[in-house]
Amino acid sequence: MLAGGLTHDSHRLEPFPPYITKVQGAYKWDADGHRLVDYWMGHGAMILGYDHPKVVEAVERQLARGSFYGAEHPLALEWAERIQRMVPSAERVRFTVTGSEATELALRLARAATGRPWVVKFAGHYHGWHEPLAKGVLPGEASPGTDGRPAGDGPAATRLVAPDRLDELEALLDTRQVAAVILEPGGGSWGAIPVDVGWLQTVRELTHRTGTVLIFDEVITGFRLAPGGAQERYGVLPDLTCLAKIVSGGMPGAAVAGRAEIMAYLDFRDEAWNRSQRVAHLGTFNATPLAAAAGIATLDEIASGRVLPAIDRLGARLVQALNERLRARGVRGYAYGQASIFHIALGVDPPEGEEPSPSEWQALLEAAKGPATQWLRKAMLLEGVDLMRSGGFLSAAHGDQELEETVQAFDRALERLSKVEPAWFA
Repeated sequence: MLAGGLTHDSHRLEPFPPYITKVQGAYKWDADGHRLVDYWMGHGAMILGYDHPKVVEAVERQLARGSFYGAEHPLALEWAERIQRMVPSAERVRFTVTGSEATELALRLARAATGRPWVVKFAGHYHGWHEPLAKGVLPGEASPGTDGRPAGDGPAATRLVAPDRLDELEALLDTRQVAAVILEPGGGSWGAIPVDVGWLQTVRELTHRTGTVLIFDEVITGFRLAPGGAQERYGVLPDLTCLAKIVSGGMPGAAVAGRAEIMAYLDFRDEAWNRSQRVAHLGTFNATPLAAAAGIATLDEIASGRVLPAIDRLGARLVQALNERLRARGVRGYAYGQASIFHIALGVDPPEGEEPSPSEWQALLEAAKGPATQWLRKAMLLEGVDLMRSGGFLSAAHGDQELEETVQAFDRALERLSKVEPAWFA
């Protein structure tokens, strides 16, 4: 029936993933009626929790006026204004439907603005599934040419750099052939491979010196690490920003925002310009009224200042509690995270400092994608909690009760795993 048996690769779980029939707040219910504390939260999109009343009201109000126009509408302007007001580097905005579309448009804009062919990305950082950025996400993945992607370099050639090899990045940028450097400013694989502010500042300095467009993929971090995303939290501004998930309040919607002189390549001018230099961009469902309505309602809640501080505090408490259970059980591994995002790395020694460094990216990537993560998720499902692979996202709907349920479930899951993988235990 379904090709590959799924609608999204990340949902894969042997022998089968949970099939969800209902959600509310911080919970979801599967087809068998089991209630689960949820940490997928719509792949991170539902920062207010499921069915937040203000978002539901906004969508229902718009639905009464029409779900789709296939035309320009005032809500798109209001939505863009919210983004421009909140995201520090957002001088202009263009809407897409998905995060993958946003990163692809950002690359086109970067190549148009610089006239250069190459793109640099970092190993372990995820920017969508389209060809220029699909490589270097998984450890030991197939080589281009064997999985449907072109084997040659071509005009959109991607150069892959390890996060701890900024010397290689500098050498590539010095060729003046790189149009853009794209990265997850919260760290690769939605923060499983953390970066620090000094690392971000160095990349910013190198790209600025060489006239290279710096793209922040804030699909995950936008409006979560701060109202203005990672760039506000760390004080490092990119040239272009890719947004999705939270930006549209759980509806299909995404955007590219950035410097006016780069975004101007989307402008219509004279015929010669339009034919030879302008970046064309279409998309039937760009900025639908329903996505705009949900996005505006969500961003207004975040901008109020009532949402993020409470979730961040809960995230810190959860990480601390998980680490306490790991130590009590003698398990080799640790929990870590930032703001309302958390990860659990099993089979990895805790870092010497408070947070792991970019030099540990290989071990952390293997931990995030490895079998231990699958075993842990299965054990947690049996205990009533659904992790998003190596960790998850908290929302405004999570509270003390959900935290307590999660920690108790984690302890019981570790007990189960001690019988399956005793090598993880001291």
